[in-house]
Amino acid sequence: MAESTLTERDDVREIVRQKYGAAALTVLSGAGAACCGGNTGGGGNDSCCGGDTITGNLYDDMEAAHIPEAALLASLGCGNPTALASLSEGETVLDLGSGGGIDVLLSARRVGPTGFAYGLDMTDEMLALAEKNKAEAGAENVQFLKGHIESIPLPNNSVDVIISNCVINLSADKDQVLREAFRVLKPGGRFAVSDVVVEGELPPAVRADMEAYVGCVAGALEKSDYLRRLAGAGFMDASIEPTRRYAFADLEATTCCSPEVAALPDDEKAALDGRVMGAFIRAVKPEAAASSCCSSECCKG
Repeated sequence: MAESTLTERDDVREIVRQKYGAAALTVLSGAGAACCGGNTGGGGNDSCCGGDTITGNLYDDMEAAHIPEAALLASLGCGNPTALASLSEGETVLDLGSGGGIDVLLSARRVGPTGFAYGLDMTDEMLALAEKNKAEAGAENVQFLKGHIESIPLPNNSVDVIISNCVINLSADKDQVLREAFRVLKPGGRFAVSDVVVEGELPPAVRADMEAYVGCVAGALEKSDYLRRLAGAGFMDASIEPTRRYAFADLEATTCCSPEVAALPDDEKAALDGRVMGAFIRAVKPEAAASSCCSSECCKG
């Protein structure tokens, strides 16, 4: 899929901001769990637009016991990167698109008091929720930053591990996200994210559907394309491990698809079953790599 124009990138960003801002407000108001489409339901992801298909049952009871309930309710991820990233004591972790802070708070516990966890998000409402959850958890080795994942407000070579949970697929400039991730990772640092990935191509009607984009599907990269882009950004040893495969009928409800997508022939929908998946993506920044400066404010001066 060709890179989006600046206008399209801004359009995608604003739609994502509105949807995720509404989701955060739902949790902050005490109305229940966040919904993929920003609607409120009767108290769970299932009730709004099928969110349980992607976001449900990602965290075990032990993990849930150590984080505020609001952080769990606000989770709109497609995996559990903290459980798969093999975090160690003393490491510095950055979560791209940290939302209500669930993966940041879990990471902070894993890296311990000698480590540190950053969360980066562009949505004021999500940042407010994350700060509330941080205070409730009593986490001192945590900082939430406002910004875009295409322009990370941290210095070169400053973090050991980058995680993300179903957010990179929402960017209209994924190559820039990967370049920025490479820049801020220390040599030998690890890229360890959960994301939605596609095997083969999606029908044009799905790719063109902005609701499906915000619902994580239309923005998903094809598996081989993801690996190619990681290599292009400078990463090595990249791999993609499926963690969940979705039936397209379930995804229709999750993404609140447009009439054009709903009207796809049944055989086209059935052909997509299992080809859209939640996956864990790993890659490593080479030990000898030196990040070049970019346009981020942190690089200036």
